[in-house]
Amino acid sequence: MTVNSSADTLIQIVTPEGKRTPQSEYSDAISDVTIDTVRELYEDLVVVRRIDAEATALQRQGELGLWAPLLGQEAAQVGSARALHSEDFVFASYREHGVAYCRGVDPTEMLRFWRGSTQSGWNPYDYNMTTPAIIVGSQGLHATGYGLGMKFDGAEGAVITYFGDGATSQGDISEALGFAASFSAPVVFFCQNNQWAISAPVSVQTHITIAERGRGFGVPALRVDGNDVLAVLAATRIALARAREGSGPTLIEALTYRMGPHTTSDDPTRYRSVAVDDEWKRKDPIERIRLLLARAGGLDEGFVTRVRDRADVTADQLRAGCLGTIEPTPMSLFDHVYAEPHSLISEEREHYSAYLAGFEGARS
Repeated sequence: MTVNSSADTLIQIVTPEGKRTPQSEYSDAISDVTIDTVRELYEDLVVVRRIDAEATALQRQGELGLWAPLLGQEAAQVGSARALHSEDFVFASYREHGVAYCRGVDPTEMLRFWRGSTQSGWNPYDYNMTTPAIIVGSQGLHATGYGLGMKFDGAEGAVITYFGDGATSQGDISEALGFAASFSAPVVFFCQNNQWAISAPVSVQTHITIAERGRGFGVPALRVDGNDVLAVLAATRIALARAREGSGPTLIEALTYRMGPHTTSDDPTRYRSVAVDDEWKRKDPIERIRLLLARAGGLDEGFVTRVRDRADVTADQLRAGCLGTIEPTPMSLFDHVYAEPHSLISEEREHYSAYLAGFEGARS
């Protein structure tokens, strides 16, 4: 499918009231989606929200140093992640817990980074997904480089990279878009425009839509209702198909909203109004799919109970895994720095060991 390069059409397949829209052009991309598929997506959305709520509670209870909530952005993450193939590679920022869940990452592994019990998290090659990238926008360059490597190697698959609206003001994203366009890298640039870069509104990032920015780099763009999981699934499938067939990068702007704080150290009530929050609550991504299923007769009591139980069990396992994490010893700092033994690391390990031993002598 040819992507609308003007990037001014908002793709929406399910309205906030749970009704299907007559967008046949994009509905074709999800023509295989059945009511059972929608039920699976609904379960993903509910479980991901429950993971996020439990992690937030753990941070408030002092068990995590920090957490970046995704409340309100579940559809953008689940819809895009479920469009991926196993051979595709994900370059995430620090809020893609829903994507990680869909890629099969154990929720406990998601927390170790935020608890400070690991230097990174999971093995990226186990799930074809990187661990959180804290440097804003850096993952765009990493994704472009990896995508070019796949292209040169003739490897199957595509790359997707996630970032927020604030990251579009970073030079790294501009460089990545320009480089990917020039060399037709098989990369999907997925911007979760959640309206706020901490306390800075998107209006200070750009006076045009973020999707339109792709035009300046020669990158076709799609603008999608990020709270509509089916629209996101359709848009991401289209963009990934372009990448896999060798047509180059696509920019997706998923219009969504961060219902909670930027991180658990932030207080959004200091910079945005309750009225705006209430407006977006009416566009809740889970509620609209619940309404869609109800209209289609796919929301029986047994299904609702099963989904709720699955979410609760996942949350219980998450908490148990977090509290049962074995904390690292100081000397583990030198593990996994290099793939092979390195004389410099060996020397530093000896010096640090002696340094720690000095404290033991002082206590005695």
